[in-house]
Amino acid sequence: MMPLLRLLGWLLAVGLVVLPVVAVLNGWVGANHWPLTKLRATGQFDRVDEALLRETLLPHARSGFFAIRLDDAQAAVARLPWVESAEVRKRWPDVLEVVVVEHVPFARWGEDRLLSEHGRLFPAQGIEVPEGLPLLDGPDTRTGEVVEIYNEARSMFQPIGVGVRAVKLDARGSWTLGLDNGAEVVVGRSAARARMGRFVRLMPQLLAQQVQRLVRADLRYTNGFALSWAPLPEAPPVNTQGQS
Repeated sequence: MMPLLRLLGWLLAVGLVVLPVVAVLNGWVGANHWPLTKLRATGQFDRVDEALLRETLLPHARSGFFAIRLDDAQAAVARLPWVESAEVRKRWPDVLEVVVVEHVPFARWGEDRLLSEHGRLFPAQGIEVPEGLPLLDGPDTRTGEVVEIYNEARSMFQPIGVGVRAVKLDARGSWTLGLDNGAEVVVGRSAARARMGRFVRLMPQLLAQQVQRLVRADLRYTNGFALSWAPLPEAPPVNTQGQS
């Protein structure tokens, strides 16, 4: 009697494994019998295209509740423009959920990428880049350092009414700033903060003269700076016609 019971138990266990496999092969747990009919998306959709999100998930949802490959669906959503991260899951009996976190752009990075507020680089191709972002550039492994120098330079120049629109760290480790008045400031590789501080203290005197405009400042000198100037653009003639 005991061997018979053990045999029946073994057959029952095998049946519980085989029957779902047969059901999948026959389509019983596919889209026709257990369809995913609802999409629930959460997140702050300021830039992610909701219609594109639905279009991306639709082919995966058609697989049905049991057959859908959540990892593939999640990877497809993560590749969409402006998506920083995504989580896709299913809820019984017919709901497909997706949680999307958007990139929040902090700066342009190089020629064709953006840097998010979380320090992540993502492609700018195919998206509308917000205006007014600073231009940063440097090795991808040193994004944090570039952002730090940008923030420090901005705080130094702001009290004298000058904005910093660009910061670049080249392959040799040399820093260059771009100011919103059009001037380029070559800081160099060493003592970047001290050099910027000395230049900021002198800059109000440079800006006070109205004869020429500053084009380039090279701070890589021990006891001074090398400055390049250009003539100020000529003011348009005043139209006095009709005046008495």
